[in-house]
Amino acid sequence: MTTDPLVIFTPSGKRGHFPVGTPVLTAARQLGVDLDSVCGGRGICSKCQITPGFGSFPKHGVTVQQTALSDWNSVEQRYHDKRGLKTGRRLGCQATVQGDVVIDVPPESQVHRQVVRKAATARTITMDPATRAYYVTVQEPDMHSPTGDFERLARALKTQWDIPDITADLSLLRRLQPALRKGKWQVTVALHKDHTDAPARITDIWPGLYDGTLYGLAIDLGSTTIAAHLSDLKTGQVIASSGIMNPQIRFGEDLMSRVSYSMMNPGGDIEMTTAVRAALDDLAGEIAKQANITPAQIVEAVLVCNPVMHHLLLGIDPVELGQAPFALATSDALHLGAGDLELTAINPRARIYILPCIAGHVGADAAAVALSEQPGKSKDLVLIVDVGTNAELLLGNTTRVLACSSPTGPAFEGAQISSGQRAAPGAIEHITIDPTTKAPRFQVIGCDLWSDDPGFDAATSASGITGICGSGIIEAVAEMRMAGLVDESGLIGSGEQTGTARCIPEGRTHSYLIHDASAQGGPRITVTQGDIRAIQLAKSALYAGARLLMDEMGVDHVDRIVLAGACGAHISTKHAMVLGMIPDAPLDKVSSAGNAAGTGARIALCNIAARGEVEQMVRDITKVETAIAPKFQDHFVAANAIPHKTDPFPNLLSIITLPNPSFNAGGSPGRRRRRKPG
Repeated sequence: MTTDPLVIFTPSGKRGHFPVGTPVLTAARQLGVDLDSVCGGRGICSKCQITPGFGSFPKHGVTVQQTALSDWNSVEQRYHDKRGLKTGRRLGCQATVQGDVVIDVPPESQVHRQVVRKAATARTITMDPATRAYYVTVQEPDMHSPTGDFERLARALKTQWDIPDITADLSLLRRLQPALRKGKWQVTVALHKDHTDAPARITDIWPGLYDGTLYGLAIDLGSTTIAAHLSDLKTGQVIASSGIMNPQIRFGEDLMSRVSYSMMNPGGDIEMTTAVRAALDDLAGEIAKQANITPAQIVEAVLVCNPVMHHLLLGIDPVELGQAPFALATSDALHLGAGDLELTAINPRARIYILPCIAGHVGADAAAVALSEQPGKSKDLVLIVDVGTNAELLLGNTTRVLACSSPTGPAFEGAQISSGQRAAPGAIEHITIDPTTKAPRFQVIGCDLWSDDPGFDAATSASGITGICGSGIIEAVAEMRMAGLVDESGLIGSGEQTGTARCIPEGRTHSYLIHDASAQGGPRITVTQGDIRAIQLAKSALYAGARLLMDEMGVDHVDRIVLAGACGAHISTKHAMVLGMIPDAPLDKVSSAGNAAGTGARIALCNIAARGEVEQMVRDITKVETAIAPKFQDHFVAANAIPHKTDPFPNLLSIITLPNPSFNAGGSPGRRRRRKPG
């Protein structure tokens, strides 16, 4: 029997089998994938652009051949000749399925754009940026004193600003003489001088007095999303923020999938490097346009990222990070130029600072979180959890700071969930379930009303109710546990066991129905047994990482917990604890730090002393390796229960009562069936 080709869409993760010859746009519509089209599939509007991925995808269990889609056709060629298609792009209405294929839907092809919720957090920062503008008067050349213009500029900076040594690249030297003469020997230079002993570097020059603003970018390069904040280098004010999906998602949703892609596909690392650099360039260009400034005004950038992103950004094959001892090519902070990363949408002489990595699986983003949250200065014991596809955890106080990473995967961000999606208008983000009626009520992104409020249908008519995002699925599973729809083991009960028709059969298991618009052509949103298992695996990894740090510290409780990251910022602390994502603590001692990695990047951008501080901080942090720790598996297995098999969670149970049903096969509500011997 012939099996139809498997079509997998990223970043949604939705998949299905389709007959050979099915247009990609048709497959997307049947799966509910967010792929735009307004011309009826005639190849006119170009809204349905997609990017196919080729090679081996171990995570998805497929190998995609170059022949997986139909050949480039005349309609695509006509559009390309007229308006241009980016390299590798196809039109979803024209390309047809010929074999197993992984297809990425870029942000501009999505009707409901991803909400990259990594907003800049308000923070008081002492301004001492590495790049500043200096106005100088340069001595005119003299036949009797035959020194070059650059040498006399250096002398002027030393005399007038006490700057001992400068350097400049060839592109700046080409502009030097015209600027000096046009300014009548008075010029303004943008000078980059950081916390090291390296000479100050001229990044730009203007004739006379330049009174414009210089800007810097703080970039958090995550596995799933890339967020950037444009800051005024004089005031520190965030002028604009923007974010995009990381295009590497099409090569693998989690880090190890991308390492595997690199291992199994020659040149795969180069593909991923090219994709992420192009995305950074697009993001920089977008943010400059948003702020109505020229790219030349962006003279500096600070980047933070996890180790795999770090290596792929730098063009280093991450293969060594996929196997013990998880060796980094370099863990030190890096000082680069815009050209080193092929960035063209900022000043060509802009300087790039990348924070140091802590260890093979704990990267510069964790270092930025440490800089932002300062666990080493905390008098009480604080656990900081940066929730994401690769979660990073810090535990510490004034005595010592420990760090580890935990491979949670993308479930917390709505991926690998049956009705899951990224955060976008129309996605369910908050939910409650009545413990008596078992009926849900929910909120969606883009609307403040609850689903049972008057006017909700009208308010959500434009976006629709499209799926459930990461914070929504976390709350849904926790609410199901509190309402007695899910037992401690994570098993969903039947309608008879739970007393609600919303628990519906699905094969040998059950699902809980949240919203059904199938009669109107909309989605049917459920939480399936597979969804529960995906969340259990993710939360168990997170909890096990925290317990491993606590073991190393010799403690069985923490004083307070800080949730960080785009996902962490929107998670309900009560639901996180009901689920058992985090150790038990008083709920008033659990807080959100927002995008702490992005905040750390901004601090390093605006204050050069902070760069020296974070470099020392990284040397002082003790790394705990979860991949080889014997106790990690024990903690992981115990944490599969909701909230936990053995940890009592006294703080949580002092404020809520969890029902204790048992839905093992054939059991009745509240009773556990004993297995017959033999």
